[in-house]
Amino acid sequence: MLMGIIFMMPLSLMMNFWLIQVMWLNLSLLVIFKFSFNWMIMDISYGLGLDLMSYLLVLLSFWICSLMIMASQKIFKLKNWENLFLLMIMLLVISLYVTFSSLNLFVFYLFFEISLIPTLMLIIGWGYQPERLQAGIYLLFYTLLASLPMMISIFFCYKNNCTLEFQLMKIQIESVMLYLCMNMVFFVKMPMFFLHLWLPKAHVEASVAGSMILAGLMLKLGGYGFLRILPMFMKLGMHINMFFISLSMIGGMIISLICLRQSDMKSLIAYSSVSHMGMALGGMMTLSYWGLTGSLVMMIAHGLCSSGLFCLANISYERLHSRSLFLNKGLINILPNLSLWWFLLVSSNMAAPPSLNLLSEIMLINSLVCFNNLNMVFLMFMSFFSAVYSLYLYAFSQHGKLSLNLSSFFSGQLREYLLLLLHWLPLNVLIVKGDFLSLWV
Repeated sequence: MLMGIIFMMPLSLMMNFWLIQVMWLNLSLLVIFKFSFNWMIMDISYGLGLDLMSYLLVLLSFWICSLMIMASQKIFKLKNWENLFLLMIMLLVISLYVTFSSLNLFVFYLFFEISLIPTLMLIIGWGYQPERLQAGIYLLFYTLLASLPMMISIFFCYKNNCTLEFQLMKIQIESVMLYLCMNMVFFVKMPMFFLHLWLPKAHVEASVAGSMILAGLMLKLGGYGFLRILPMFMKLGMHINMFFISLSMIGGMIISLICLRQSDMKSLIAYSSVSHMGMALGGMMTLSYWGLTGSLVMMIAHGLCSSGLFCLANISYERLHSRSLFLNKGLINILPNLSLWWFLLVSSNMAAPPSLNLLSEIMLINSLVCFNNLNMVFLMFMSFFSAVYSLYLYAFSQHGKLSLNLSSFFSGQLREYLLLLLHWLPLNVLIVKGDFLSLWV
């Protein structure tokens, strides 16, 4: 009944309904939760529960999915299967909610895979170019190929442990093969360097909603799953994690250089996601308090910042019908208000204060340098080139001579400014409660 009522609502009422639901969820969960520096957990039902990490990612899911509807006005104006679009978003919200709040490893795996279906529909159904089919196949088969070994590994864990509850799985696995089978799907989702080729293709071909969900939430599924599975591989991780940390550092530096060669705005933002999540993966692999906390903060910060940048790229695309940096030039002359938002979100992307990106990078740099001093070389280049490609994106799109193909134009809308504000505000206000974000470890 509720779904039917939502589908029959006018568009403005529908968006207000979603935002009111998000605010109500925030308020109710904040009241129900018991906050403590020692523990924080709430049982929702027999199989579902939340700790601080799950709580933050569930709120991020509701927040980003609400903003996806606000960003996708073109779908509703063109009557482009808008009811099916809303159904996909609702299925995505439900699957993400159960994934992040699951207390059982198999239930987590099941809904982890279910969330792939509405994401695939958003890319294939509402993408812009015919290549979206190829991008969808890349996303599907990269994930499925890596996830089938995980399913077999889950059965093996149940055979040895007689339970799949996260809190009761105290076994220490020392098999490298089982380590790879269990974690490879999370390496693909994050994505780790060498396994990242599906991400730029999916981002470039997806609609704005598809890009927001990929950047804001799909990559976080990989990080969340890895943080949940990590305690089972503590002993083994002390010996082999160095390899993956080195790969993440070298890959992050190479990807930062690749960003400087991009001419497509969405492609540049997508590659920057690989670089940032490589640093988060390296922090998790150190198995230190700073690294685990910093990776969680990086996931929250990147989800808001990258999603906001994709919204900005889409706003420019709707006006110029191109994402090329060679055509999106001189926008500060005709859209100075949006140029301000470009500056605010690009500065957050390069970890300028007071953004959450700065807090997370400080934590991650601390953990990685303490792990091995040589990581400082790669971190230095990653931080420097992060500023370089962010300024490259801003300078190329906002300055320069106006494109000659610009025949007609419309100014920024109140909806777009609200959309960008709801990305930027939590990204730069949450740093005030940085101590709260570090309670979950």
